[in-house]
Amino acid sequence: MQLQIRTPQVVISLLFLFLVFCYGIGWLSNGLGLSRPESISLVILLMAAILWVSEVIPLYITSLAVLFLQVIWLLPAIQREGKPTTRDDFLIAFFSDITLLFMGGFVLARLMNKYNVSDMLARRILNKTGTAPAKILLSIIIVSSVLSMWISNTATAAMMFAIIAPIVQRIPDTTLFAKAMGLSIPFACNIGGIGTPIGTPPNAIAMEYLQELNFDITFARWMLLAIPLMIILLIVLWRLLLWLYPPGNMPIHLDLKSGDRLSTRQYTVVMIFVLTVFGWLTSGSTGISTGMVGLMVVIVSFGSNMLTTSDFKNISWDILFMLGGGLCLGAGIKESGLTQVIAGLIPLEQSFIITFAILLVLAAVMTTFMSNTATANLLIPVAVALPGGELLLAIAIALMCSTSMVLPISTPPNAIAFGSGYIQSREMMQSGFLLTLLAMVGIGIICIFYLPVIF
Repeated sequence: MQLQIRTPQVVISLLFLFLVFCYGIGWLSNGLGLSRPESISLVILLMAAILWVSEVIPLYITSLAVLFLQVIWLLPAIQREGKPTTRDDFLIAFFSDITLLFMGGFVLARLMNKYNVSDMLARRILNKTGTAPAKILLSIIIVSSVLSMWISNTATAAMMFAIIAPIVQRIPDTTLFAKAMGLSIPFACNIGGIGTPIGTPPNAIAMEYLQELNFDITFARWMLLAIPLMIILLIVLWRLLLWLYPPGNMPIHLDLKSGDRLSTRQYTVVMIFVLTVFGWLTSGSTGISTGMVGLMVVIVSFGSNMLTTSDFKNISWDILFMLGGGLCLGAGIKESGLTQVIAGLIPLEQSFIITFAILLVLAAVMTTFMSNTATANLLIPVAVALPGGELLLAIAIALMCSTSMVLPISTPPNAIAFGSGYIQSREMMQSGFLLTLLAMVGIGIICIFYLPVIF
């Protein structure tokens, strides 16, 4: 059997060895004037960035490699300088309050999907929208975005395409409205993810860092900030798609089967969902953290046999490891002092607005080609090190990571939409680029003018 070596693996291996070699001969320490912990932290950061961008190995494996290198390599170097850092400072990132919050979100999503609550809800809402194409498009956008606030946007996109597939097939080829419907789902799913802290990992990453800096950013406050932006972007998406792909006066008959009345199990799922959301929204006043509310969801769901061991195995644990790896990387950069070095290279004396714009554009470009979680993991630790702009920059980067949607590879919902065959890459690029630019402007306005009102 002939051994096959993929070119990307060779390139990544050579780049990684080059970084280690540079550190070994003192280029980083002597050439850049970095201390030993800062040099080690920079090597780990560059390694993680290369592996996250290339995805030559699974993203969660890179996260675990970050933890391994920081405990056995970076930690001793930090301790030799007399700092009271322990390995718990790195390990806690993998089981923090934010991790428990996201775990609760995954379990809640699993409940809604297993008992078809989300599917039935989507079908019932769509059936009440009439036959006007504009209203149907708006209802698809609303359903996709609202579901993506609480369950995986990837699962939501896959479910919505399964629901609208029979409808799209009945639309005549003489109209381009089918493309509008095909594009509305992934874009609405991406935008809907910004609405809650559990909607997408960058939100949770920003919250974790800001809470460590003692910013009072609760579940309810995040929603109070993000939902107005979400609504504006959804309206922009609706009007943009109607302008690019006008439906004319063609009526569309949905006639979707939404099933019978809710069963006892489905009512139980709805009750668990309502109580969980209530717990998250009131966490700031009850003293019970959002993570503990998420943990209660896990205990109730599996303890009552609503979910089983097979459901437990199917939860997206890789996302939790990616989340933990990014927070662990940020802890290493902070403890080593590298964040202050990087922050010192950013020319804040010129204009904070310019710095804000540069980081926003950088987040949009990086997320276009790599995981939004990886982008947030790399940029947010640097952003929170900038004095005076921690809150604004961290939230803006998190929001931008979820609203950059130019290419089919930019987000999983985009990939699902492209794989459906309803749209072509250039059509997604055209509308996605316009929407990303408008989202960038909206994020800038919201963060500069509305964020100080909330906080």
